Amino acid sequence: MSVNLAGRSLLKIVDLTPEELRYLIALSREFKQLKRDGVPHKRLEGKNIVLLFEKTSTRTRCAFEVAAYDLGMGVTYLDSAGSQMGKKESIADTARVLGRMYDGIEYRGFSQELVEELAEKAGVPVWNGLTDEAHPTQMIADMMTIEESFGTGLEGLKLVFMGDAQNNVGASLMAACAKLGMHFVACGPRKNMPREDFVEQCSAIAAECGGSVTLTEDVQEACTGAQVIYTDIWVSMGEPDYLWSERIRLLSPYRVTREVMALAAPDAIFMHCLPSYHDKNTDVGAQIAGKFGVTEMEVTNEVFESAQSKVFDEAENRMHSIKAIMYATLAK
Repeated sequence: MSVNLAGRSLLKIVDLTPEELRYLIALSREFKQLKRDGVPHKRLEGKNIVLLFEKTSTRTRCAFEVAAYDLGMGVTYLDSAGSQMGKKESIADTARVLGRMYDGIEYRGFSQELVEELAEKAGVPVWNGLTDEAHPTQMIADMMTIEESFGTGLEGLKLVFMGDAQNNVGASLMAACAKLGMHFVACGPRKNMPREDFVEQCSAIAAECGGSVTLTEDVQEACTGAQVIYTDIWVSMGEPDYLWSERIRLLSPYRVTREVMALAAPDAIFMHCLPSYHDKNTDVGAQIAGKFGVTEMEVTNEVFESAQSKVFDEAENRMHSIKAIMYATLAK
């Protein structure tokens, strides 16, 4: 089956077929090899994209900008202070204006409904750089990173997401694993699990593709024999600070430690989409340590800095995977 994503938007990972997801992962690896070999690949020369950022980011912005430049495109960056979107101009009007000036639009912010409205009205591909509900560009990089460790064809591998599994990364991982026939396990408090209807949807997809979806509060049950242990920060950007107290209480039992990694398979890897609070070397880390006495949050520094940690491979792979997404959707 041939894959054609030209003119398509990427708003949620669940919107892709398994074949389309595998195609984007393979294309990401091709672009990575071209970059490593120093082979120019300005395949989208003459095109222009705009990056709309309501939420700031290091990896997402840099990945989109470098990927676009490598492909020969021009880039405009607009943050919330540099655009009238949603203030003096409606989302629909903004989309129709930008769609006449640019060949593609990236949006990173809060509302899934907003990025879907952009895609509906813009007339050009729209890429979800992150919303409160989904993080699809991260998933292509994550699955690419897993392939680099275990080879192509991820069917049967077990991935455990530790902590706040209802967040955008946990939910998106569940969908990606289901599409690829992997065994996804959400390990955390019952109240922090993904939406029931989405769990049912992903469970049905996983069953068709040879995988499974499991929700558990039991760390030993979850992590035993796993190939991938994945976690994320406990309070996301835009969430109120008062949540720290509750999340630290609820999620500390699900911190990724050396003991947790010892439960996993001998060749298991650790993954994190970053940023991470694994020490006190950030303003937030220092504040949390001073207020709650917690010096390592979702992962210990020992695991973060270990040979099993693939976090910086993931970070680099955002650039290659985003390049693949833009090329696949913009190329004629």
